[in-house]
Amino acid sequence: MSTSSPASLAPLPSADRPDVAAALRDALLAASFTADGLLELLGAPAYAALARSEVVPALRATRGDTSLEALVRLFLLQQPVPHARVAGILPADACLEAGWLTRADGEVAATVDVRPYGGADGEDWFIVSDLGCAVGGAGGIGSRQESVVLGVGGASTTLAGLTVRTPVDSALDLGTGSGIQALHASRHATRVTATDVNPRALHITALTLALSGAPAADLREGSLFAPVAEGETYDLIVSNPPFVISPDARLTYRDGGMAGDDLCRSLVQQAGDRLNPGGFAQFLANWQHVEGEDWQERLRSWVPRGCDAWIVQREVQDVTQYAELWLRDAGDHRDDTARYQARYDAWLDAFEARKVKAVGFGWITLRRTDATEPSVTVEEWPHSVEQPLGDVVRAHFDRIDFLRAHDDAALLAGHFRLASEVVQEQVGLPGAEDPEHVVLRQYRGMRRATTVDTVGAGFAGVCDGSLSAGRILDAIAQLVGEDPVALRDRTPAQIRLLVEQGFLEPAG
Repeated sequence: MSTSSPASLAPLPSADRPDVAAALRDALLAASFTADGLLELLGAPAYAALARSEVVPALRATRGDTSLEALVRLFLLQQPVPHARVAGILPADACLEAGWLTRADGEVAATVDVRPYGGADGEDWFIVSDLGCAVGGAGGIGSRQESVVLGVGGASTTLAGLTVRTPVDSALDLGTGSGIQALHASRHATRVTATDVNPRALHITALTLALSGAPAADLREGSLFAPVAEGETYDLIVSNPPFVISPDARLTYRDGGMAGDDLCRSLVQQAGDRLNPGGFAQFLANWQHVEGEDWQERLRSWVPRGCDAWIVQREVQDVTQYAELWLRDAGDHRDDTARYQARYDAWLDAFEARKVKAVGFGWITLRRTDATEPSVTVEEWPHSVEQPLGDVVRAHFDRIDFLRAHDDAALLAGHFRLASEVVQEQVGLPGAEDPEHVVLRQYRGMRRATTVDTVGAGFAGVCDGSLSAGRILDAIAQLVGEDPVALRDRTPAQIRLLVEQGFLEPAG
């Protein structure tokens, strides 16, 4: 099978008509063209299918004649709708003039995909993207044009959920794409700067913000930190960069154009100097697992001086799985067999040349502390978590600050509480007098589980903030017949781990 060259991307609506964007927003909301409205109209299965770029269930669910059905067909399913029908729902002539719609034979069609998106606090937002590219998926994106701009995918929502949402003066969305991270930042940052190497992405970000009723951002074109002036710093930096480790740079939204994982490394290493004291930088990234090299040490080497770091590897794929994933993302599996195999070969050749055996994916969070001894945690956690995790991320670094400020003596003098979402499980054979081991398990946030010994279980179970850690250990020592001095000497390391992982919280 052969394919024709991809069609050119459609001209975009004007970004200089905020009046039209505001009127269009009002009309969309009046017709219940919102995330909740779509769910009610389509039903859960069709709504979920739409998020996978599968449109058939939604087409079947919009065969009626309501205003909402017409808008779904127009903006989400790329179906032309009679001009007279649209004129009864939207300011159609103004939308035609501003370029949101185009006319053909008595019908109108959308020039961009407009997808309702619910904010964390119930905001009704809209994410603009190129037609047919609201999300990626196993079937591939809707266009293979180099400058195509995608809407909301799983990576976008993952980063949005991870981001620390404390009020800040300044935020930088680096590689903004369709503008989802800038949109979230507009709710808690006084000033938002959004950059992208793709000018089409900056245009679409302006449309996303305007249609969502959010303040305009400072939009700048350029790669990585090039658009940021010398000495310009931020309280928050977020980036869902083009992290795919590919042998070429065909697609701007995903291919970084640098060798291996150099783009992600450069982004992380350069972020430290762009952060204000106490500021956070949060990224999604891919990294190489190289033969003969510890992947954790590779990532530790990326962390800039003066920053604490928490790096979580969520998934690892061997190079064949990885190549297949992104070949399908680009729709290459729909090309003729010889062309597909040649591209597959090129990916494997590139990995082989760098001795890459697998690729990891995960989250990287930096916090600028300028500490003499920075804390760098690199871990693998492929298990389910509870989003949003922004508060969990912030609490992790607060606990690191606490532990850094307390030596063992201060730790034993401190008071702790068992975190509210933690339960204790005893594991052993039925009828046994004592459990084989005791597990502390979190049911919120990272949903960690850790095995503790009898002393650790007893200590955690008593922690309610009323007694100091030292007094609790003295009582346990008397109970089990152990030397209290020896117990005090060996337990602080376990207390530190339980605090760092969020099982225990400093009281007060």
